[in-house]
Amino acid sequence: MPQSSVNPIRAAQSKGQLLDMVARWAATLPPDAVVLGHGWDESGWPDPQPPNSAELDRAAGGRRVYLSRVDVHSALASEALLAAAPAIASAVGYAPSGWLRRDAHHAVRDVAMASVSPTQRRAAQRAALRHAASLGIVAVHECGGPHAGEDDLRDLLELSTVEDLPQVFGYWGELSAAAKALDLGATGAAGDLWVDGAIGSHTAFLRSSYVDDADGGVGFGYVTADEVAAHLVDCTRHRTQGGFHAIGDAAIATVLKGFAVAEDVVGLDRLRAGRHRMEHAEVLDNELIAGLVRYGVTASVQPAFDRLWGGETGMYARRLGRQRALAANPLAALAGVGVAMAFGSDSPVTPLDPWGAVRAAANHHNGAQRMSARAAFAAHTRGGWRAAKRDDEGLLTPGAPATFAVWDAVNVHNGLPVLSPAEPEGPMPELPKCRLTVLRGTVLFNG
Repeated sequence: MPQSSVNPIRAAQSKGQLLDMVARWAATLPPDAVVLGHGWDESGWPDPQPPNSAELDRAAGGRRVYLSRVDVHSALASEALLAAAPAIASAVGYAPSGWLRRDAHHAVRDVAMASVSPTQRRAAQRAALRHAASLGIVAVHECGGPHAGEDDLRDLLELSTVEDLPQVFGYWGELSAAAKALDLGATGAAGDLWVDGAIGSHTAFLRSSYVDDADGGVGFGYVTADEVAAHLVDCTRHRTQGGFHAIGDAAIATVLKGFAVAEDVVGLDRLRAGRHRMEHAEVLDNELIAGLVRYGVTASVQPAFDRLWGGETGMYARRLGRQRALAANPLAALAGVGVAMAFGSDSPVTPLDPWGAVRAAANHHNGAQRMSARAAFAAHTRGGWRAAKRDDEGLLTPGAPATFAVWDAVNVHNGLPVLSPAEPEGPMPELPKCRLTVLRGTVLFNG
């Protein structure tokens, strides 16, 4: 049977380094293995051209190779993997270079991931949850869907109940599939229900074109407003939470138009009672933010996106232009008008790093969008529980479940670690280190 192995490739700083990593890892595997890697990001390379399928074939000695980009919305595939995907050349998003997007990406991903055995998957799930616990994380939100498979979500939900691991709130990303989500044991029909793609892969759906796209592309919208509305109505009637992945302003506008259509069917009060979610919500203006307020949408956001790719010279500036880049991920604007916020990592897009996310929010590239450390801390603690509609958790108070983490912090002020430099250009303070993680009285991690 073919074997699959995962190799972290986020550290590659050039095409040559990436190919070297593939070659070294592939040489340890059987000839029929599938080499899986994640995290390459060409946006910071001196020459941003990634390797092509033939170069991957040579590096891997003819083995099938699948390397997902850091945003997981495009991937590189070797010639051997392309040959294993039927009719791939006619799929939307196919490129002869092997850098695949949209349907073509999904097709090769399915082939590659089919090589992962149930035993390997279980081991990876256990390792991921144990790592989360070591970082003071007591609960995770898993965005599953048809792309990962029903067994993947079922197994993960079961694992968190039979071992001393963080609790998993599962979300099933499939249109008008609220009944299936409930049958799977999911918290809602939300998460990876893609209305668009990602900025780095030029697939986030924008109102204005990408500045580094010679063809004037605006990305892609995968869902219509009517489909959004039907999904929300379905979730309302099943009394479960709905939600969508939406990054670009055109995608967010599509979602909000769908909310307006659903409002005519089920009414505003019932729609707001669903406490539906939006993952990412990166490029939006005040009018779109007002729509989130009107419909009581929870914004599940990732401050690390701005830390890694924001600012005047980062990847967002190269894709969107300086003005839109600085306006992206408007954390303070969302918090300032009362949008419910939950911080996360979108792992594996960015690493699990709760204090890093709080620090990123407090040090946003755009000073006008910085949050206080206390507000950011609340978004990454109680905000996550509220996003899963568990309002009675997330605070350590008398009579509440004993859920907490113990941290070593070098410098504390007003009850929280100091997360910003003492001077504007000074070094970032050291982040706290987790020593103990407890979920409702059960020790998950003791370091």
